[in-house]
Amino acid sequence: MGSMTKLIQRFRNKPKDFTCKELKRLLNHFGYMQVDSGGSRVVFTNAASGHKIKLHKPHPSNKLKRYQMDYIDDELKQKGCYE
Repeated sequence: MGSMTKLIQRFRNKPKDFTCKELKRLLNHFGYMQVDSGGSRVVFTNAASGHKIKLHKPHPSNKLKRYQMDYIDDELKQKGCYE
């Protein structure tokens, strides 16, 4: 099993310690690039589809919250990245 497959599986299990760095790597795999929108917001845009995923940067830690992971998971499923 490749490292990206493991990362996708890890994300889909929604661990409590999933980091922003892991999220960026995951979304880059699906064609999304990070665009800082200033302040605490971050936007990931897919150049091919124009789809955007918007969220607040987690703080004070670098770990994503469960609601953020649920939102991103739903967005990726809707765009057909996985089932």
